[in-house]
Amino acid sequence: MASSYNKPSLLIRAGVATLAAVIVLGSVTSSSAAAAGKSLKLPVDARPMTAFELYQLYRDKSWQWPDGAGQMQDADRRFAAWVDGKEGKSWAEGRWSVSDAGRMCFEATWYAANGKFPAKTCFLHRIFNETVYQKREPGGAWFIFRHAAAKDADEAQKLVANDLVTERLSIVKATLNTSKAELKKEAVQ
Repeated sequence: MASSYNKPSLLIRAGVATLAAVIVLGSVTSSSAAAAGKSLKLPVDARPMTAFELYQLYRDKSWQWPDGAGQMQDADRRFAAWVDGKEGKSWAEGRWSVSDAGRMCFEATWYAANGKFPAKTCFLHRIFNETVYQKREPGGAWFIFRHAAAKDADEAQKLVANDLVTERLSIVKATLNTSKAELKKEAVQ
């Protein structure tokens, strides 16, 4: 956690952090390699993807998740996301960044019925013979994000040029704002 953020209560942080982690990690854990629990050995000659390569891969794309989506906009490198799943509804707004070390990060504030929480989630990327490898930081396992000859099961296939976020984000925001207003009303009574 960045120390520059105002830290909400531990309960709020834990709940929203768990929700944000479940959503953002859902895309990685849904990959066949990660779901099977296989530990992929990264090729020795795999190199970090450059910031430009990562920018080309993610810019103006929506990343489909099991219960939502995140969008990496080119303009101001804005990141927005929504989630509507078993753990509840949540949405986020912030920025995305890339580096020549092969790192792509989302740094955003996540909002849920129980509060808001700043979160930074990063993924490392390596490339070898046009195959892209990815792992979540810290502690993730390497898996093939995109094969040299793309396969339908590749996680990279979930990066689409369509805007899967804007319309649904408005709905989730409105739903959460209504829920908060109802909770405040009940607390006053």
